[in-house]
Amino acid sequence: MDVPPQSHPVWSDIVTGKKKFQFEFLATNLVLGFLTVQVKNDPSPQRIQRCAQQLRDIFVRNSQVLSVQSDLFQVFGKNDMNGYMYDVTEVKDKIKRGQILMLAGDEEILKQLPAGKWIGGSIPYFMTEQGGLSTRKKIYVTQIPENVSGITIKAYDAQTIPGVYTDMAENGFSLIIIPASSKSHFEFALRAPQYEGFGYHPLIGWISGTHLDDLGKVTPKVFNGQTQTMLEDGAVVMHVELPTTQVAEINYLNIFAQGDGDTITFPENSFSVNEAYINGVRTNFAEYVTRRGLDIRLPLVADYYGAMVNVSFQKVDQEKQEVHFYAPVFAGVPYKQARPIEDYVSQFSAMIPMQLNNHPVFSCNCILNYLYSKLEGKHTGVITGPITFGEVVYQLLNQTLVYLTITDLTA
Repeated sequence: MDVPPQSHPVWSDIVTGKKKFQFEFLATNLVLGFLTVQVKNDPSPQRIQRCAQQLRDIFVRNSQVLSVQSDLFQVFGKNDMNGYMYDVTEVKDKIKRGQILMLAGDEEILKQLPAGKWIGGSIPYFMTEQGGLSTRKKIYVTQIPENVSGITIKAYDAQTIPGVYTDMAENGFSLIIIPASSKSHFEFALRAPQYEGFGYHPLIGWISGTHLDDLGKVTPKVFNGQTQTMLEDGAVVMHVELPTTQVAEINYLNIFAQGDGDTITFPENSFSVNEAYINGVRTNFAEYVTRRGLDIRLPLVADYYGAMVNVSFQKVDQEKQEVHFYAPVFAGVPYKQARPIEDYVSQFSAMIPMQLNNHPVFSCNCILNYLYSKLEGKHTGVITGPITFGEVVYQLLNQTLVYLTITDLTA
């Protein structure tokens, strides 16, 4: 079990006495005796922070001791190790200790990291244990369990990405990150369901992005930590093999459902369209969206035998009479615009399955949900992770939350 970051509020809660535990590790009790006295005499934020850091240091330096592991379990629980923002120095230490990581953070901070067993993508938006957050100074860490049988990190481009499914472990899962608006992004989005081996094994991940202030100025990036390579185009994938006693499963949460409006189909697979069939009648789609006054914050939704799949609007170009999307529409698939959402957080929370009362191994949420539902500072239960420019569960999705769980078959 790893040690949560300095930013976790429990360290301050312990030294201030807000939370009390009976620790097994003797040194922790002795140090805590001195720290609580210091805080009592000087309860300033600076003193509390220094004492909290000293307490955490005891856990970090003795993290392999069985009694310390037991104390960590007592404080944080078995599955509470993911979902935290770390300083760059803390992430460097994790990498040097050989931990297997998927990282999300601003491009400039990811460039500072050493080589190791990690992949990463650029993004400054996150769902954290403290709520929605925008920061360029910290890194969101997804730590892969130590008991995996093995990993392979591989980079793909638009020509080689069709082989991503056949490269996957027979028992395991793969994590993928692709830069937004790259050739690889478009290739994967348009053709993934046609790739050999599609759907045979769990593939999950996200589309990297930039700060919204940097759109059009800075390109999204992905990182192969093993080779310290940064890519503007291509995909980085971590193929993870699990022991036979475990199984991985991926899924998604989508609060949107088809509304009662017109049925919309398209003549071809594309990220942008001029024309569509509205209830079977060929129509200029931009003119239709404008004339009907559609709220383009609500996606188009396709019903794939009960699985609702969103396609989000990017913009309506009145001059060119084109409608642009964040994911492709597929020819012949019937779409309807989604029903309006009154309260994102309450509807989302109501959909979280009971088995997600503990943290998933990995999860991410869409930037459009973050923006349109004003999630900054709001909590989404145990679901934390990067806020992304697109989500991958086998194929590209929009305005969804995706997650990965690992089940121990012997439990």
